[in-house]
Amino acid sequence: MNLLIIVGPTAVGKTELSLSLAEEINAEIISADSMQVYRGMDIGTAKPSREERARVPHHLIDVADPREEFSVGDYLKLSEQAIADIRNRGKVPLVVGGTGLYVRALTNGLIEGPSADWELRAEMEEKERNSPGLLYSILDKVDPVSAAKIQPADIRRIIRALEVYQKEGTPISKQHEEHKASAAERPVRIAGLKRDRAELYKRIEERVELMMALGFLDEVKALRDMGCTRDMVSMYALGYKQLLAHLDGEITLDEAVGLIKRDSKRYAKRQFTWFNAEPRVNWVDLSIIQGEGQALEEIKKALDIFRVLS
Repeated sequence: MNLLIIVGPTAVGKTELSLSLAEEINAEIISADSMQVYRGMDIGTAKPSREERARVPHHLIDVADPREEFSVGDYLKLSEQAIADIRNRGKVPLVVGGTGLYVRALTNGLIEGPSADWELRAEMEEKERNSPGLLYSILDKVDPVSAAKIQPADIRRIIRALEVYQKEGTPISKQHEEHKASAAERPVRIAGLKRDRAELYKRIEERVELMMALGFLDEVKALRDMGCTRDMVSMYALGYKQLLAHLDGEITLDEAVGLIKRDSKRYAKRQFTWFNAEPRVNWVDLSIIQGEGQALEEIKKALDIFRVLS
């Protein structure tokens, strides 16, 4: 049976539509969001509310402590368990989210790669502290394909790419291509949700304002009080590092909110680029659809829902 997946950029409207679809087809939702896995990060990650989770059971939410790293391998293991459990109970697993790496792991599997070399990572971190930007410039020389896909500020991914190159002698991007060519892709149906850019950006700005009104700053204060710092993986989530910078006195609250809006729009653009490169995604343009009913019908067509469930 095909695995049903709904993807799309932040604030496009995945949550409400996936809830309605899940109720209609007797499904349970598996989150594919790399930050909703962390406990205590509710407002800033737009985590489904308790009421929404009462409507439809959700999986892979609140499964990790924000002070600990949660890897793609961890996600794949837990999501595969959830898929099997849901199917064993006679229900339909519905994967919903915007983290492309998580979706790729589910659809294509993972490259094993070398195990973490903490000594080597510490050395690279020290070099980066002494000369900011050095690691990205090195990656751009040895693996320009990966450098083009990784943000210069994403030190964790830069270090992993360099670690793979140093340990195995080949760029991680080449390994990804070889894996993609040889992987036995699982049968999936993927619906991608999109909107007109101006409309999406307006929704992003409204969402950020709503998050602030709901107490996003207090949520970040609570995380800081429990020991979360900006160098932790969880704090790379949109909004958290900006508000931590404000709490540390580096920028004003208005500046932090402005940065959150700006960076959220940039992230949405990267999400769309990622998913648009996946040929199996069937796109549904919500900007030209009137009402939830029509949207659901188009999503079901994109997922070939009736044949999948027959």
